[in-house]
Amino acid sequence: YFIMLLAISYFTSRGNSDDSFYTGDRKSPWPLVAYGMVGAALSGVTFVSIPGMVSNNYFYYFQFVIGNVIGYVFIVYVLIPIYYKLELVSIYTYLSSRFGEKSYKTGSLFFLISQSFGAALRLLLAAKILQYALFDSYNIPFPVTVIIMLLLVWIYTNKSGIKTIVWTDTLQTTFLILAAIVAIIAVKNSLELSFTDTVSSIKNHQYFKVFNWDINSGSNFFKQIISGILIAVAMMGLDQNIMQKTLTCKNKKDAQKNALVFSIILAITQFLFLGLGIMLYMYAEQNGITLETENGVFINTDKLFPMLSLEHFGLFASVTFILGITAASFSSVDSALTALTTSFTYDFLDVEHKSGKEKTTIKNRVLFGFSVIVFLIIMAFANSKGDVISTIFKVAGYTYGPLLGLFILGIFTKINILDKVVPFICVIAPVATYYLNYFLLVKFNFDLGFMNIFVNATLTILLLLLTNKILPNEK
Repeated sequence: YFIMLLAISYFTSRGNSDDSFYTGDRKSPWPLVAYGMVGAALSGVTFVSIPGMVSNNYFYYFQFVIGNVIGYVFIVYVLIPIYYKLELVSIYTYLSSRFGEKSYKTGSLFFLISQSFGAALRLLLAAKILQYALFDSYNIPFPVTVIIMLLLVWIYTNKSGIKTIVWTDTLQTTFLILAAIVAIIAVKNSLELSFTDTVSSIKNHQYFKVFNWDINSGSNFFKQIISGILIAVAMMGLDQNIMQKTLTCKNKKDAQKNALVFSIILAITQFLFLGLGIMLYMYAEQNGITLETENGVFINTDKLFPMLSLEHFGLFASVTFILGITAASFSSVDSALTALTTSFTYDFLDVEHKSGKEKTTIKNRVLFGFSVIVFLIIMAFANSKGDVISTIFKVAGYTYGPLLGLFILGIFTKINILDKVVPFICVIAPVATYYLNYFLLVKFNFDLGFMNIFVNATLTILLLLLTNKILPNEK
């Protein structure tokens, strides 16, 4: 599999320009980008966490997915035209022209923090599974496993970056989907169900609850829809990782088609993964497999899919699962590291105005530096429990909230904010959101859930407008 990735890297790196790593020379076919982005967006987290989470969260996650699709309409018709009109490489350059240098640097910095944590947590899950499935047998320590994975990613991405990733993502998406299909067939055959019986069993299962109307719950319908819209806009539309691929399309129209098709395919795929989750729990129930619980709640649900695939579904399913999780982890981490490198070199090191050789040297050093940062974050979270996907979205609510607030102000108003206070407000807003959520939970048993991004962005906007009134605007 890795040899296949190296072959793609070799062929795509021929005829490179100095900007191929960052822009793919803006020649990517949009259907290829749309298909490949599915694998990058799903990642090992979706692959494992979504099936596992249905025991505690039922199908409520799909409310969030519906919100994502709505959010993509905004990305397609508002953000993509802006990015193409300004011919951006780093999308955070927009903040510089709209508000000033400090807003620009702050926006980019919050992306770097968000993406570093997101990439690390995604790779953490895949590394744990590969450790359990493979590396423990050879007595290889977990930190070495992570280093091996990061090294492999570095080898095939360091030369051509996004130009290679657009193509490797298609291969990785294929393996990811293949692994899921094999798992579905394995469970269906084991339970001796026809296709019609399988659909009926999922639909009638106690976990098949799609809508939650409890206003206090973090999975409430309105909270999930609103947060789904905002997190899609923030984590996709304001995310250098996803947008960098979209901006490799030949023109604005192709980029818009890419984003729309991608959002629909992604929603359908995630619904299927939720259905797979019910099938996995049905298999566990029928075969007397006991799952770990604490206070009546299932814990370590991310272990369910790997455990069944590797120990119960046979050799072919085990091999395809390992390939699937490897594809998922590579697909999400390679593009994340490329986006982090692009953002930092363009936004903080002004690489655009460097010579070709100097640009390559800086890029390689930055790529290595972010690989080290991702490794350190993985080690910090190595002993964490629970489904990783919830952790990622909660962290995103705090780190992407200020970014969302800045872009909303920039796009929908003509207000000039006080640029010098932006870094301070973008720190105060997420801290205030965290303590507000804690207060509401303790006093009223009211959980903001993924809605923390809405509160965070709103606080950012309000504080920026307030300082604009109190302090003189120097712009």
